[in-house]
Amino acid sequence: MNRRGKTFIVSGPSGVGKSTVLRALFQGRDDLYFSVSATTRPPREGEVDGKDYHFITADRFRSMIEEDAFLEYAEYVSTFYGTPKKYVDEAMDAGKDAILDIEIQGAAQVSAKRPDTVRIFIAPPSWEELERRLTARGTDTPEKIQKRLLRAKVELDSASGYDYFVINDTVEQAVEELRAILLAEHCRPAERMDLICNR
Repeated sequence: MNRRGKTFIVSGPSGVGKSTVLRALFQGRDDLYFSVSATTRPPREGEVDGKDYHFITADRFRSMIEEDAFLEYAEYVSTFYGTPKKYVDEAMDAGKDAILDIEIQGAAQVSAKRPDTVRIFIAPPSWEELERRLTARGTDTPEKIQKRLLRAKVELDSASGYDYFVINDTVEQAVEELRAILLAEHCRPAERMDLICNR
């Protein structure tokens, strides 16, 4: 019997380097699925449906909410974003671990629906380093950076409710810790004993 995949949530403040770490984690692995969100906003130039987002109409999104077809969803400035269950479940049935890159409110929604979801928080090595990374991106004004730092403090306060805490000092170290977490979660007795008993 093949193992079933698990769902892993990765959260962390803006500028902590989640995207860079996850890109490195996925390199050379075909046993992982990166969850692609659905959105009602129109595609931007170069974006591909099904790769960057699942682009759907607002009416379809509302229908999916009524069908309980999302693990989590939210509305920002009249635009909906959500994580469709279908693709996550298909990946897990195929033995892949589903990785959801979502913020803390979305993580709480997923955990409420699926308590066995594993939550990982990625934190910066220090506030000074987070401020440096946000500044180095060159995309935000100093005021916006301060707002992001304030939000990061709120997010960090929620981190104690997560299962794992990874400090992204270097990408290599953070990826090594994520790999260790994924492996450890598949070594739990319930899963290993099921594999033996069903042979």
